[in-house]
Amino acid sequence: MSDRDKILAIIEMEHSPEKVVERAAWLAKLVDCDLELLLCEPAFSPLGYRIIVSNEAMEIGRDISNLRKETIEGFAKSARNSGVTVTTDVLEERPLADGILAAALNMDPRFIVKGTHYHSAADRGIMIDTDWQLIRTCPYPLWLVKREEFRKQPVIIAAVDPTHEHDKPMALDQAIIDAAKTIAGPTNGEVHLLHTYERLIGVGKAANRAIKSTVLPIEELEKRIQKTHREALHELAVKNGFDDKHTHQLPGTTREILPTYARSKNADLVVMGALARWGIKRMVIGSTAERVLDHLPCDVLIVRAV
Repeated sequence: MSDRDKILAIIEMEHSPEKVVERAAWLAKLVDCDLELLLCEPAFSPLGYRIIVSNEAMEIGRDISNLRKETIEGFAKSARNSGVTVTTDVLEERPLADGILAAALNMDPRFIVKGTHYHSAADRGIMIDTDWQLIRTCPYPLWLVKREEFRKQPVIIAAVDPTHEHDKPMALDQAIIDAAKTIAGPTNGEVHLLHTYERLIGVGKAANRAIKSTVLPIEELEKRIQKTHREALHELAVKNGFDDKHTHQLPGTTREILPTYARSKNADLVVMGALARWGIKRMVIGSTAERVLDHLPCDVLIVRAV
């Protein structure tokens, strides 16, 4: 068995499988890894709860199994043509997220590459979607592929939070930047550091109207907050070699600003962080990545602090 690192590509027939294979093979070559294609198909058993099985049912089962092998080998051939070493497997386990995580923990991949789709209000409400579960629990960098083309010299946005709000640790920003540089370095890509911060002015004016006897120093507080965020961002930028042209601080929430900013830069990839949440928090607190995923016009790479 090879000791080389692997990329794990999740192949779902309904989520742009050709594009996922193409992106995963490109990434495997970029970071010098082998590639495993994992075809995710529900289990088919002609047995069910019956003791007697017809020859016709067994034949259908064999046909399905052969079709799966032909399908995944067809994708593997395409990836091998790009010069990547490829292995294949079929995942039948459900729930799908649990099966993917089990396969990943067994393999210890450098990246997981998966297609994504638009998530309905119902998906977001009950949080059973595979993408949501992987965002919240996957310990490996998760690359979610959309349909847009990926340029040879990509524009990459690293969405950071250097003031460490929302319980985000300092190490997470560095993991985000390191991942962005991993992609940008060998491709001569361009990385932009983006930090957003929420303003007080709107809230403060409303508060002043509600509490007539007290005038809050909102503008002064706003300037202090802006200065604190700017200093933290500057320190992070200098530490990682970013100049002013590639370092940006914008007022507003990330879920409002990031999609618009990504479009303005014609970005190929947004790299952002996510925190693992468990128990009640996992059920009621959504991450920023979850909130913006459907609105971003490009691929998304989600990382965690090492």
